[in-house]
Amino acid sequence: MQVKSMPGPGGAACGRLWRGAQIGVLVVTLLLVPGLLLVPGIALSLLWDVAIPVLPAVFLINPKLWRNVCPLGTLNMLAHGRLRVGGLPERLLPGAGLVGIVLLLLMVPARRFLFNENGPALAIAILTVALLALLLGALFSRKAGFCNAICPVLPVERLYGQSPLLNVANAHCSTCVQCVSRGCLDVAPGKSIPQTLGSARLSHAWLQTGFGAFAAGFPGFVLGYYLTANGPIAMAGEIYLSIAACTGTSYLLTQLVVRGLQLGAEAAIHLLGALAIGIYYWFAGAVVTDHLGLHGGATVVIRALAFTLIGLWLWRARGTPPDTRRILLRAR
Repeated sequence: MQVKSMPGPGGAACGRLWRGAQIGVLVVTLLLVPGLLLVPGIALSLLWDVAIPVLPAVFLINPKLWRNVCPLGTLNMLAHGRLRVGGLPERLLPGAGLVGIVLLLLMVPARRFLFNENGPALAIAILTVALLALLLGALFSRKAGFCNAICPVLPVERLYGQSPLLNVANAHCSTCVQCVSRGCLDVAPGKSIPQTLGSARLSHAWLQTGFGAFAAGFPGFVLGYYLTANGPIAMAGEIYLSIAACTGTSYLLTQLVVRGLQLGAEAAIHLLGALAIGIYYWFAGAVVTDHLGLHGGATVVIRALAFTLIGLWLWRARGTPPDTRRILLRAR
């Protein structure tokens, strides 16, 4: 079944603006690769200290602001369905989601011993993921194979984008062909997590699902990353172990709090998202200020703006429909 989107006033003009933005971001990404090879110091600083710190805030406003212009998404859509396999089968959705989570948990710690300071290694990683997006785009319809499946950023987009502050149109799919049967962020960000969790969200069973476990451990994962430091590749094992310990502790504490306070999935996941992004900007604000040589007061400004946005996001979550709002549960 196909669901057509009804264009509003100025829809054609907005479409041209989005296409221009997609091309622009793709070109910048393509230029980043030789930059990482030729002037790695500048390229790495622009990426890690300027571009990446903005994204979590963008996800709070609406993940489609990024998904509409993400260069990997653009590549995925350029190649979509060339081999005419079709949408991603329902039975593969949980496994695909787990692949994306595992990729995220592997790639972020690798920043500490590889990607933060090694431009050529990061360039190779970007090209590899770009080729993967193209290949999966060719194999599956629309965003089924990569953007809505194994993209390592997707779990974070879901967690931070569950109560978007602004309504944003889907710039890639004017007509929905249901390339995935449930959980598409581009169709409805607020429904993506409930659809991903399914009936598990009605009890504490959500904590045993792939996304539920990710959400419960993610605040500790973010904290663990910032409690480690950049080092040689020989420290990879130590870095992974340290971050894993923080992630596991976060998961166990979440279990205790959720069961002790009888929190429903929606309330708990909103609080986990707010905690994770709060930890991120507490540390990232200081790191960005230091790396860019800004005045110390910039850290306070970044943190204040971030926490204000998080507060608005939590306030917005109070207005979600009753079926996706906080539910008090009896422990199983």
